[in-house]
Amino acid sequence: MENIEIKKVTLRDIEALAQIGKQTFSETFSASNTEENMAKYLQEGFSLHKLEAELTDAYSQFYFAVTGGDVIGYLKLNTGKSQTELKDVNSVEIERIYVVQAYHGKKVGQLLYEKAMQISQEKSAEYVWLGVWEENPRAINFYKKNGFIEFDKHIFKLGDDQQTDIMMRKSLRCNQPSLYRS
Repeated sequence: MENIEIKKVTLRDIEALAQIGKQTFSETFSASNTEENMAKYLQEGFSLHKLEAELTDAYSQFYFAVTGGDVIGYLKLNTGKSQTELKDVNSVEIERIYVVQAYHGKKVGQLLYEKAMQISQEKSAEYVWLGVWEENPRAINFYKKNGFIEFDKHIFKLGDDQQTDIMMRKSLRCNQPSLYRS
């Protein structure tokens, strides 16, 4: 396996972030969604204006997985008021972990996940949570393997399609049963 570096994304990296965001989202979801819905989401969700706002948000962080100078995946974390739903000051949201399809199965997602856990522990978070599309068994299994449990559902809008995300969380409290089972 190639040497993979996890690197914090800055505003100087905005073009690379837009490119990796569009590429990985498209690779992951194009086969299951209409071309129109994908085009609308990619245009809006990865616009330079939106990404600039996210990159300058003190409560959000992005990290790249890089090998040989190429960005092969990325991570987005949210805390406090920037979380998409719960907005619990004692939690961290993993909003995105995406890896270029050619690197699936090569532990890149696991490295990004481990970075998320490291940051969550540094922030003394009580738990980490996320939403994952119910039609994405690969991601669901990845998070279950890493100790996440389902606790709720929410709607994610992709273009004009309302899709159901499974909300999952993992307690970071040592030697205590999860207090967050539903």
